[in-house]
Amino acid sequence: MVKIKDIANALEMFAPLPLQDGFDNAGLQIGLTEAEVAGVLLCLDVTEAVVDEAVALGCNLIVSHHPLIFSPLKRITGSNYIERCVIKALSNGIAIYSAHTNIDNAPGGVNYRIAEKLGLQNVRVLVPKEDALLKFAVYVPVSAADAVRDALFAAGCGNIGNYDSCSYNVDGFGTFKANEGCNPFCGNVGELHREQEVRIETVLPAYLKNKAIAALIKAHPYEEPAFDIYQLKNSWGSVGSGVIGELPAECDELELLQSVKEKFNVGSVRHTPLLGKRVKRVALCGGAGGSFAGAAMAADADVYITGEARYHDLFNYTGKMLMAVIGHYESEQYTMDIFKEIISERYSEIKIEKTTVNTNPVNYI
Repeated sequence: MVKIKDIANALEMFAPLPLQDGFDNAGLQIGLTEAEVAGVLLCLDVTEAVVDEAVALGCNLIVSHHPLIFSPLKRITGSNYIERCVIKALSNGIAIYSAHTNIDNAPGGVNYRIAEKLGLQNVRVLVPKEDALLKFAVYVPVSAADAVRDALFAAGCGNIGNYDSCSYNVDGFGTFKANEGCNPFCGNVGELHREQEVRIETVLPAYLKNKAIAALIKAHPYEEPAFDIYQLKNSWGSVGSGVIGELPAECDELELLQSVKEKFNVGSVRHTPLLGKRVKRVALCGGAGGSFAGAAMAADADVYITGEARYHDLFNYTGKMLMAVIGHYESEQYTMDIFKEIISERYSEIKIEKTTVNTNPVNYI
């Protein structure tokens, strides 16, 4: 029996909620996590028509990219579409879960899918997350070092880029005296003891700190393990906003724009004046990514593609870098494919449907 919480856990293993930006409200929006899943409807936006579709299809879980509820609701009276969706979902026993900037920022998330559609190679994060990593240092008797290292790695420590199980180890010795009431792993109560130890240093995402400490305490033989945790100023290179990569071969600017228009079914591609040069390095960010254009230019991108940008975002890069705006909905439409892959890989028996409702509020003449 698959429950709502099981689907949520699968999505959060791929895109943990702590990866979301501070303004966001990803996660369970409405519903009970213990309810059994009858079917899942995937969408970009939750609208009344989408909730009606879920009811008609017998789906009691909607997974959306954009959260239905961004700000706290002071009342639920049906005065706007958000409140009406909440009322309709609750009255029909439908839960709503959203994965937004956490799946934007996650490795293999929304921006990687856009890059895949464009055929980009050597794809890497454009704007890595800052102040999100910790250094974990622990002192372990030599005989237990391997077990403690393995426990920390299993808890999520030691990942640097595409490498895992990373640590630095220094041999030394520690001293301690066990007082009355202690049950020391080595040494005797009341006597100063000297033990050969290993200082193990590793790195971990800040949100995994408590999990790592729990794993350490369980694996460490000492009653009182000694460890230090430091805030790192390193950028988290595998997590962040936007991506940048290279086309397999140089192409004409207009050729690339036409390809984007066709692959993403864009009604109108807005772009800065053509620079009259061949392009190869492409940066992109789905959704409202206009503010990352500066990072794209700093990374020597020939082209920057995003879903939304302000007038002056385009003005600032005219004559410097080709910048294209393809629409918020159009840039993130393939998020539903990612959701389907995550859920079906673990729960193939669950009915999963992609909405047939076009929730894009922007239309083109």
